[in-house]
Amino acid sequence: MDNYSLDDIYIKPLDSKEHELALSTEDLKVYYGDKEAIHDVSLPFERYKITALIGASGSGKSTYLRSLNRMNDLIPGARVDGKIMYRDLNINSAKVDVYEMRKHIGMVFQQPNPFAKSIYDNITFAPRQFGEKNKEKLDEMVEQTLKQAALWDQVKDKLHTSALALSGGQQQRLCIARAIALQPDILLMDEPASALDPISTSKVEDTLMQLKDQYTIIIVTHNMQQAARISDYTAFFYSGKALEFDDTKTIFTSPRIKATNDYVSGHFG
Repeated sequence: MDNYSLDDIYIKPLDSKEHELALSTEDLKVYYGDKEAIHDVSLPFERYKITALIGASGSGKSTYLRSLNRMNDLIPGARVDGKIMYRDLNINSAKVDVYEMRKHIGMVFQQPNPFAKSIYDNITFAPRQFGEKNKEKLDEMVEQTLKQAALWDQVKDKLHTSALALSGGQQQRLCIARAIALQPDILLMDEPASALDPISTSKVEDTLMQLKDQYTIIIVTHNMQQAARISDYTAFFYSGKALEFDDTKTIFTSPRIKATNDYVSGHFG
């Protein structure tokens, strides 16, 4: 593999007057023990857009994504330095209520992980935990989120059957519905279609394209065609750094950094 320079970086600036930011990081570092896994990543994320994080396995893109709603807090020995700015607040501060923050920044994981409960109970679990008891509101929430996740027509007659009986693609769309039940501002997605067949993948992608009218979506994907199809912006990660961030079309047609060009053109490694 080429030994690319980590000093060659281009991050397209997003002027906050023209581009409303939902989230940004400033000099973000992630440590696992003594190992620095993420090096000084500063990225902006525009509201109501899809940003794809791409890069080879081990490049740091999933580690970075998990930092954005403090999931790395759950890993023994992990430490995150730098700022994660959300609504003018550094949510990487020890003073932040992490559970309250995750109501605003939701996450969908690589493997579909529905609870061993009914479809209805999967979606209403978190709202009930946060005190919502009104059955009419819960019923409305279930219907609305399943429609947003393009699943309602397939499951409306079996809401009280086990979510585990759904297909893999349906389970993943249920997990998306569950994530948006709390009406977050931002959805983080860690390779949400990597375990799915092409037809299910296409349905998840269609769902994400519909959702970006209401949510800011940040997605890690190893599938460059997927990034090109659905994202507005793309960040290329290499060796723990974001080497390039730009409009997706620019990243895939005329990137500025050699490592990015080699990766998207298939000459990487």
